Amino acid sequence: MKVIRTAISEFLGLFIDDGSLALFVVILIALVTAAVKTSIVSPLLGGGSLLLGCVVLLIESLYRAAHKQR
Repeated sequence: MKVIRTAISEFLGLFIDDGSLALFVVILIALVTAAVKTSIVSPLLGGGSLLLGCVVLLIESLYRAAHKQR
């Protein structure tokens, strides 16, 4: 059983290196999708928000990773 758990963990690690980054990106996508679908924001503004949010999350993740290596 431990071998299977380790294999699954390694397999997921190939796609998700930073779990918090992946979680926040999924939350951002869900929030922007909900806002666009309920017509709170226009699709263009939603796309821009998604792009800007992903860039901010990526910069934060890089900053956090750089501090870990010090």
